[in-house]
Amino acid sequence: MTLAQNYDELRNLPTASLREIIRSGLYSGHTAGLAPGRLQANIVILPEDFAVDFLRFCQRNAKACPLVGVSDRANPMMHTLGAEIDIRTDVPSYRIYRDGTAQEEVSDIREYWRDDLVAFALGCSFTFERALMADGIRLQHIEKNITVPMYRTSIPTEPAGPFSGGVVVSMRPIKRDDVERAAAISARYPFAHGGPLHVGPAEAIGIDALDRPDWGEACTIGDDEVPVFWACGVTPQNAVLNARPQICITHKPGCMLITDIDESQEVPVYRPANA
Repeated sequence: MTLAQNYDELRNLPTASLREIIRSGLYSGHTAGLAPGRLQANIVILPEDFAVDFLRFCQRNAKACPLVGVSDRANPMMHTLGAEIDIRTDVPSYRIYRDGTAQEEVSDIREYWRDDLVAFALGCSFTFERALMADGIRLQHIEKNITVPMYRTSIPTEPAGPFSGGVVVSMRPIKRDDVERAAAISARYPFAHGGPLHVGPAEAIGIDALDRPDWGEACTIGDDEVPVFWACGVTPQNAVLNARPQICITHKPGCMLITDIDESQEVPVYRPANA
């Protein structure tokens, strides 16, 4: 087994080394539990014609879409998020949408890059997981090395232009005695979705079956556990289905951009004049 395939060894690598492995195409898996202490980000890349409406969508739905970075048009370097971050190569796995339909997954998008594209980075709940675990709260998806389960819900977003659709949530089984503590800890990370959106029965937010997530892999709910749902940065991918841009590039759910931003730092969002 190579280093790039060994998740346990990857968890101990510094951010720069981990990003180099990802950039080299040697790791395309999920990033939960990697680069502890660093802000992780969801990615949405859109043609400039859609950028203003998407920016409004994020601002109107800040809990699900906490904006932490915006590139200049045609510039793939995300300077505000870290040293030499290239949005074309530094995400483990990308998803290519055409006319609102997911068509393929790739580990490098240099051949898809265009001069009219604008990249958006949105905070991810993976960021606060280190704090939960440090406080003794167990996270099943990290212990099992699986992608956290994600679900479409009946919770509406506030539309902006062509972008609309229900909120997507990630779910983590939390012991009943730990739920209040988990909520308080995650609330300290507003740029990573903050506290839970819902605690308890999935049916209350329009989820029919926890064993059939829309993205990721199912977790079991123990007798002493409660399903806890956080807003998820896959929400924009749901909105893309309605906006139907000619092209949109996102991260594969669970495969985030790892930034150099300290997880507890207030993120200064850079908004270019043309977006």
